Amino acid sequence: MPTKKKPQVTAVRKPAAAARDRRRELLDTAAEVFADQGYNATTVRKIADHAGMLAGSLYYHFDSKESMLEEILRTFLDELWDGYDAVLDAPLDPRETLEALVTESFREIDRHRAAVAIYQKESKQLVAQERFAFLAESQRRFETAWLSTLERGVAAEVFRSDLDVRLTYRFVRDTVWVAASWYRPGGQHSPEEIARQYLSMVLDGIAVRT
Repeated sequence: MPTKKKPQVTAVRKPAAAARDRRRELLDTAAEVFADQGYNATTVRKIADHAGMLAGSLYYHFDSKESMLEEILRTFLDELWDGYDAVLDAPLDPRETLEALVTESFREIDRHRAAVAIYQKESKQLVAQERFAFLAESQRRFETAWLSTLERGVAAEVFRSDLDVRLTYRFVRDTVWVAASWYRPGGQHSPEEIARQYLSMVLDGIAVRT
């Protein structure tokens, strides 16, 4: 006796989930446009054009390009600090802490390359606006985390005693985050591999030891 076929069940995203996904897609598009063209040169119409929609439709999701930029940067920094705080709270020695912070930084570049590029280019201008005051607070936390790690390393004789910790901090900060200008997710090297190579150069140098 023939059996009835069971009806196929197609997974349907709930409206709220679909709206969140679409919002995320639009923010990703906006981040790429901001990073490529600059914040001041970017208009809502340009973002809408890249998203394949009318500018008026974009306002259904966001009230302004400022709102979009704020959400892009807050999302990036919230994730960055989740990772950094986990490293700083772990029972690691200074060298291990520095290595973990560098690795976490490259992972964030992998996750939020466009947001990092925006942060690099625009933060000095944006911090003057009350809406983006959270950038200055993040910068202070960032500096404290790195300087304290380097100072711990010098005190523990893990790092050289003649190390200028502030100069070293600036060097490490700038050479890590500038990677957002050339790094592309899904490339030949994973963020962990790039971090390993970077740390090898910073901590051990590039000259052959004799």
